[in-house]
Amino acid sequence: MATTRNFADVIRAQLAADPELAKGVEVESFNSNVAQQVYDARIAAGLTQAQLAQRCGTQQSVISRIEDADYYGHSLSLLKRIAEAMDCKLRVEFFNESPPPKAKPKRKLVRKPAKSRA
Repeated sequence: MATTRNFADVIRAQLAADPELAKGVEVESFNSNVAQQVYDARIAAGLTQAQLAQRCGTQQSVISRIEDADYYGHSLSLLKRIAEAMDCKLRVEFFNESPPPKAKPKRKLVRKPAKSRA
């Protein structure tokens, strides 16, 4: 491997070379993202974990687990209850990671100069 000073390039090369590692990083990234979004929304709503749990009809320890990046048991029904308790909406998306095909460039209209009436 050629030497590089860009750490991101090194990581990308390792992930490309090891699909199992790439899948693991993807799973951890997903869990971390969910945890961070719940935490951020709760803080923005000015709620403690105990207050949010009470609004959701659950225990503070459940909210703590949801906000833990290492937690794997996210349920959509609980995430919906959390969103409703904070007057938020929950959105789940399916998307392809590959970039969309490039659009054909639009043709430029070439206008002929108007004839002068001199």
